[in-house]
Order: sequence, then structure tokens, then C-alpha cells
Amino acid sequence: MSMFAAARLPSEILFGKGQRHALPAVAAKYGRRAFVCTDERFAATSHFAEILAGLHNAAIDTLVFDRTLPDVPRDSVAACIAQAKNFKPDMVIGIGGGSCLDMAKCAALLLSHGGRLEDYYGEFKVPGPTLPVIAVPTTAGTGSEVTPVAVISDPDRTLKVGIASPHLIAVVALCDPDLTATCPPFLTAIAGADALTHAIEAFTAGSRGADPHLPQQHVFIGKSALTDHFALLAIRLLGRSLEKAYRDGSDEAARADVMMGALAAGCAFGTAGTAAAHAVQYPVGALTHTPHGLGVATMLPYVMTYNLPAATAEIAEVGTALGLSHQEGDAGALAHATIREVSRLFGAIGITPTLAELGLPEDKIDWTAEQALGIDRLIKNNPRPFDLAAMRRLVRAAYDGDISATMM
Repeated sequence: MSMFAAARLPSEILFGKGQRHALPAVAAKYGRRAFVCTDERFAATSHFAEILAGLHNAAIDTLVFDRTLPDVPRDSVAACIAQAKNFKPDMVIGIGGGSCLDMAKCAALLLSHGGRLEDYYGEFKVPGPTLPVIAVPTTAGTGSEVTPVAVISDPDRTLKVGIASPHLIAVVALCDPDLTATCPPFLTAIAGADALTHAIEAFTAGSRGADPHLPQQHVFIGKSALTDHFALLAIRLLGRSLEKAYRDGSDEAARADVMMGALAAGCAFGTAGTAAAHAVQYPVGALTHTPHGLGVATMLPYVMTYNLPAATAEIAEVGTALGLSHQEGDAGALAHATIREVSRLFGAIGITPTLAELGLPEDKIDWTAEQALGIDRLIKNNPRPFDLAAMRRLVRAAYDGDISATMM
């Protein structure tokens, strides 16, 4: 079998305690006028004041948009752009959680190419490079600092939508784990669980071979040698430190592991893509308004169990990365133990174990399955194919909490 690898990443990734202090020097490489996208919570912190002062001292003019909302409502992007147009920025800096980084990507896109946000929904609709984006995450989960995707909530659509293009990748991802120190336990849990789901779905995604046209036609192209490397790094780091960071937010080593894990998971799924756990969460999230990371993590053990017949070896390797031991040649037993360990870890950090407890109405199970099956860019990544009956069984199993039912 020939080796195939692909990865699309920022021009520069900076990671480590105190790296936020490098932002003025980094920004100066791209100009002297920075449009900053954040939210009200982070804008009120001393860290943000310190960051703005550093940019000012470096003679970089700033204009701040601090009204980013969760899930980036479509019309809020228009308000953001209206504020920035006359400022004529040289770059956009996103500081905050995943929504702030996605807002920065959307702002750079519309400031560069105009039109309406919905003109760019889907894959490869962005016609060319945008204003440079510098991404400074303050949570450890979405991986948006390194991915080619911005997720939008559109009031005219039931499900969230995505804009996917290599042109959306930030030029610089600047990751300082100190910025996550104030994340409360629940946010630490759901963000970290999101990252672990990214890594496991990227590592167990289908492999679509070495077709030279595939990366030119699709953003998510399945697993490869490079995405596997990043995914396993993420799984190791999150497996050893997510529960520690949840229980003790002042544990700097655990915070650094979790942030690096989220970054590495983004490096993996930004090219490989995610799969069925994410596909089911889109309609579940639309109905229950639960956080994205909570929903995908709820689904992950059920999806892993469904995928066992097609991905036993990969799931067993996930277990090894999580620190589980096994006897040579007993991949099946290790794979089952891996799923139990993922369930245990998620239970320990407060992840809801069933769709019923997330608030999904029982009479929406079939609708959820139909909607999830229609998200082709994710379903085609799943290592075991789905038809509607199989998807209904998966959603029903996750609703009932009957993980064995996914094996049918």
C-alpha cells in the first residue's frame, strides 16, 4: 500500500505559556491596522486589556468588535462588517473561543470578497486569499485556530452551516494556555470532550486513498499519515490531562496538555474531517440548543461501537494512546476496553450519557436520523457505511442509552 498524506495548516503555529506577549511582533508582520473580534466576557478581562496595550505600544491601531455571540448568528456578521469597513484593517485578530475565531474568519472573508455570507456556504466557495487572520484561542476545544472551517447559525436554516475553504485558515495560530486558566470546569469539560471527539473521529475516519484530485475537490478528505500523527498526539494529551484540568483548573501542566491536544486535534480533523458523531449532533443541537462539544461527546461512544466492525484496529490504537495496556493480538478486547474508557472519562467530567438526557424529544428520533444521514461531508468519512435504518438504530440506541444496540 502506498503512503498518502495531506495537511492544511497555518503558516505559523506558536504555542506555550506567555506566547500572548508575542502578538504585537506577530501582528506587525501583517500591517499596522488590526480589527479585533472577541466577545463581551473576554473583552472585560485584564488579559484583553494587556493585549490591547501591547498592540498600542507596538504602534498598531486597533478597532474592537466585542459582540461575538455563540454559534456566530449570520446577521451578527453583517453588524461586525459594518463596524470594520471604514477602518480598512490590514488584518483580523480573533481572540476568544471558537465562535470568536470563526467570526474573525467570516469578517476577513467578507471584508476581502464582499457579498453575503450565504454565498460561501459549502466547500471551496471562497475565491481567493482573505485578509490575514491571527487566531488567539482562549478555550481548548474547537481547534478553529488551525482549521479551514467557520461554522454559522443561519435563521433561515434548521441546522448550522459551514464555510469550508483552505483560504479560511489563519496565517498564525498563537496559543497560550494561560488564557484558558479562567475557563470554568463545565466549559473545560465540553471543550476538551469536543477536542477528543475530533481526534478520535479523525483517526478512525475512512481512508480514501491517494486520488490526486480529492484534496482539490474536497476540504475533508479522510485520514492520512499526517492527520493520524496529529490525532494520536491529541488523544495521548487529552487522555492524560483532560480530567485533571476539569478537576483543578489551576494545574498549568494539565491546561497546557489540553490546549495542545485541542490544537493537535484541529490539525487532524481540519484535513481528515469528522464523522457520524458530528453528523448526529447537528440536528440534535438544533432541537435541544445544547453545546456542540456536549452533543458530540454524548454520541461518541455509540458511534465508536457502531464502527467496531470496520475500525477495530484503529479503535484499539486509540486505546493504546489513552494509556490502556493489552496483550499482543487481542485488538478486539482492547477496542471494547477503549470505548469503555472513553465513556468513563466523559462520565467523570460530567458529559451527558444519552440523547434523552440532552433533551431530544423521542418523537424526533427519526427526523434526527434523516437529517444526520443527509450531512454527506461527514457521513462519507465514517469508516462503516450508513443507511437510514442503521442511522435510526444509532440514534435510538443513544437516546435509550443502549450501547449494545448499535452493534446490530
